[in-house]
Amino acid sequence: MASENSPLLAYRLLGEEGVSFPANGAGGPGGAPARKLSTFLGVVVPTVLSMFSIVVFLRIGFVVGHAGLLQALAMLLVAYVILALTVLSVCAIATNGAVRGGGAYFMISRTLGPEVGGSIGLMFYLANVCGCAVSLLGLVEAILDVFGADASGSSGLRVLPQGYGWSLLYGSLLLGLVGGVCTLGAGLYARASFLTFLLVSGSLASVLVSFVAVGPRDIPLAPRPGPNGSSLPPQVGHFTGFNSSTLKANLDAGYAKDYTTGAMMTFASVFAVLFNGCTGIMAGANMSGELKDPSRAIPLGTIVAVAYTFFIYILLFFLSSFTCDRVLLQEDYGFFRAISLWPPLVLVGIYATSLSASMSSLIGASRILHALAQDDLFGVVLAPAKVVSRGGNPWGAVLYSWGLVQLVLLAGKLNTLAAVVTVFYLVAYAAVDLSCLSLEWASAPNFRPTFNLFSWHTCLLGVASCLLMMFLISPGAAGGSLLLMGLLSALLTARGGPSSWGYVSQALLFHQVRKYLLRLDVRKDHVKFWRPQLLLLVGNPRGTLPLLRLANQLKKGGLYVLGHVTLGDLDSLPSDPVQPQYGAWLSLVDRAQVKAFVDLTLSPSVRQGAQHLLRISGLGGMKPNTLVLGFYDDAAPQDHFLTDPAFSEPVDGTQEAGAPALSTLFPPPRAPGSPRALSPQDYVATVADALKMNKNVVLARACGALPPERLSRGSGGTSQLHHVDVWPLNLLRPRGGPGYVDVCGLFLLQMATILGMVPAWHSARLRIFLCLGPREAPGAAEGRLRALLSQLRIRAEVREVVWGEGAASEEPEEEEEGDFVNGRRGDAEAEALACSANALVRAQQGRGRGGPGGPEEGDGEVGPTTALTFLYLPRPPADSARYLRYLALLEILSRDLGPTLLIHGVTPVTCTDL
Repeated sequence: MASENSPLLAYRLLGEEGVSFPANGAGGPGGAPARKLSTFLGVVVPTVLSMFSIVVFLRIGFVVGHAGLLQALAMLLVAYVILALTVLSVCAIATNGAVRGGGAYFMISRTLGPEVGGSIGLMFYLANVCGCAVSLLGLVEAILDVFGADASGSSGLRVLPQGYGWSLLYGSLLLGLVGGVCTLGAGLYARASFLTFLLVSGSLASVLVSFVAVGPRDIPLAPRPGPNGSSLPPQVGHFTGFNSSTLKANLDAGYAKDYTTGAMMTFASVFAVLFNGCTGIMAGANMSGELKDPSRAIPLGTIVAVAYTFFIYILLFFLSSFTCDRVLLQEDYGFFRAISLWPPLVLVGIYATSLSASMSSLIGASRILHALAQDDLFGVVLAPAKVVSRGGNPWGAVLYSWGLVQLVLLAGKLNTLAAVVTVFYLVAYAAVDLSCLSLEWASAPNFRPTFNLFSWHTCLLGVASCLLMMFLISPGAAGGSLLLMGLLSALLTARGGPSSWGYVSQALLFHQVRKYLLRLDVRKDHVKFWRPQLLLLVGNPRGTLPLLRLANQLKKGGLYVLGHVTLGDLDSLPSDPVQPQYGAWLSLVDRAQVKAFVDLTLSPSVRQGAQHLLRISGLGGMKPNTLVLGFYDDAAPQDHFLTDPAFSEPVDGTQEAGAPALSTLFPPPRAPGSPRALSPQDYVATVADALKMNKNVVLARACGALPPERLSRGSGGTSQLHHVDVWPLNLLRPRGGPGYVDVCGLFLLQMATILGMVPAWHSARLRIFLCLGPREAPGAAEGRLRALLSQLRIRAEVREVVWGEGAASEEPEEEEEGDFVNGRRGDAEAEALACSANALVRAQQGRGRGGPGGPEEGDGEVGPTTALTFLYLPRPPADSARYLRYLALLEILSRDLGPTLLIHGVTPVTCTDL
């Protein structure tokens, strides 16, 4: 994808006298278009001609005749309110920064992002292409009405043969003329548009003078076909001059059948025709690449053009209502010729407006296409449109658009497509309003337009009115256009786009998230709505990918932070080494497909860095409450980047050209026997620190042995069943009684239950093991636990096991929590106890659904094996001198158990109330 430099960096210093910025975002050297057009020639003239089009000459009588003066003025007012709301948004965006080529597409894409901007830009381009074809076919029909050999009526020179082939030939010749003017550059187009503007203005002036200068007259109308194919008696329309009776008769609506189509007219159908002729307010904005000062010319020129056309339309409505009876208005839409002092001048105006509208549509389409091609959103499909002349004219885009218009001309009649074209224009207008609304709602400090006559109310009203008008004009075309926009947006999202444009969605999310974070009051936390919020400390992600994905499954919609500590002291470094690492870690999150944030820190030791992250990670009510660490053992680290498909295979479209591969951004795993960044003493101290901070702790061992389907985001396609075993009591201090209902034991049950909610673990069965005390009868503890599980809505299999060695020894005296290695239990006895507990757990892992002695009677197969084991993690000893012994006992306890999570919970997490 094409990248784009920040405009804040695109300047050069001019010694001590000042700073020189590029003129309004002009392109760089080498084919950049020369900006020569003024406000009048570049904006006012094309906008006026596009908004007049052919409607001003051939549809004034249609609107007033059917709707009456009052409703016609209401229609005009509503139409121009919609247009004015969009103009306000255009002015705000255009005065907020440098506007480059592409007009409305540039504004939308640089605000809403390439996905929405690209899709709407392409639809706006197609609207201009089809609009050019509609104007040309309308011009052909207007010419044939006067000069066609088969035309009805007596006036005119009947020299041009008619038929589909001839109409296509005339349209192609006119398209060649229009395309030739546009290919030669914007300068020639501006001069041609100015000449056309003079012709149209002269023609309109003659019409206005004729209303006053011409006396009353009867105007014979062409005979109309009757219901059975016979001709109706000829009618006569009356031009009465200024007459109050005529005005009174024309005030109210009088909807009748349209003599050109035979359809019964309604308010909606008449309004659609009127509005279809006013959708040209973007003609000046489309020329943004050729304007001297687009940020000033676009708002000023567009407002002047809209005001001028509005005044002309109102004047024509009043003059027509004062001087023409309803029969003339409804039965002769071209009555301007009949009342004109010089009828040929009206024809000149009709032809000139059609030519100017087609030129405006074609050159506007070419500029939009060139901008789309420059942004490389659609790949090689639009590559020919990048070609420009030495003077900067995108003649490649002009030829590309000329070819598409020629294809559209093959359709011949485009009455149906005209509604689609108008809907496409309205989609673009709604997108401009939405862009301005998003910028206003995001409250970004850099949104400081010099044009201030707008608010979020006008933007929102503009969006709503454009959408309403779309469905009023053509519900089918409106629905189809929105569906097409969605498909194009999905295509561009899948293909990827430039990230340097800026996304207003990110600004809106920031604005809303900040607001809701302030409302997330930690004082209102309740155990009913507790969820794990994990901080996973990662040294090298190459060796911890399985744990990274398992933690993503354990978070249950909570906060998930990947933390990493870089060793160093900022005082001795020239710059912060942490900031450049964020890109690699964010790419890791994307590639691993986990929903995690990244938090990195610089510290002299890993322990201090872990303390930093535990204290400052998160914001407000979203702060980690659980620390997750990999287990500290002598196992050789594996490089999961080499075996994981997400990292071993390139992902098309997600890596920019020239970007280093993700595997090169992280060092290779630590070699066996090489020194570690974290000592065993500091490892246990980090666990103790987390518990002192009232954080829960999870130590994960052998997670690399988990089957890939258990770590996937899918539903777990494996047919093999597995167990998830939970031992909710301290196996290094085995006691009977109700010890399994303490806070830590319930925390284990909660975490195991959360994992079972993940689709990949739905098929796993939860088993809870209880150790019988030396004086406890079988079944008593199991009954109490089953009652508790029923209250907690946890479905699990409860199993009692005989402790064996621990049960035979006399129960030790109560000791302070964490000091299990004190007292009368020496090193040998403690290791024997850990070995015995390890053997007990391993013995239960391979057992089926039967009792402790084996499978149930009649069951000839051994049941599923254990996929993951949850063990009670004892508190570290109070004396730091015994940290190494504590870690050794944990290693013995969890040895050869497969994937294991040792968990110590310090906060209540379960609730039996509603």
